[in-house]
Amino acid sequence: MFTGIIESLGTITKLEKDKENLHISVKSNIAHELKIDQSVAHNGVCLTVVQINDDIYTVTAIKETLNKTNLLTLKVGDIVNLERAMKLGDRLDGHIVQGHVDQTAICTSIENADGSWFFSFGYDTTLNNITIEKGSITINGTSLTVVNSEKNTFSVAIIPYTYENTNFKTFEKGTKVNLEFDVVGKYVARLVENYK
Repeated sequence: MFTGIIESLGTITKLEKDKENLHISVKSNIAHELKIDQSVAHNGVCLTVVQINDDIYTVTAIKETLNKTNLLTLKVGDIVNLERAMKLGDRLDGHIVQGHVDQTAICTSIENADGSWFFSFGYDTTLNNITIEKGSITINGTSLTVVNSEKNTFSVAIIPYTYENTNFKTFEKGTKVNLEFDVVGKYVARLVENYK
């Protein structure tokens, strides 16, 4: 489990295809604190550490993960949001995040709001995921509050701290991002769907 509060940024140093898998090597200042078999969220995707060499560690993504996330769009040099799994007993500063990406979305606009930013996203609604006004959403692993929720679009307001300490600063119109919808909302939506 994660909180959606980004702990650090990492830089992609190597991408290696291995049959249907992708080995992703990341340079990060938290690498020395990691251990083999530990879970780390990369742009919101929970992946297992399989190798550590000084300040670079490697994780592996399988085909199922690659098909549902933006990991295949990564290039060497790209910046990713990183969060280690939460510790039992810590404060839950964001919201409950599983690290299981539901689908991707496309950034449709970025609006400078004189000290903050509004980022808007469009997503495919055929997967029955929804946002609600002031509900929680995870974008590339970052826990955020939804504003301007509509059928297949929503926006989030980004403060300067979040902008500077996540990969939101690299987004532009057309950027593909990972979405994890609120887990409670997903259960409610499924229950409503099953009892129609």
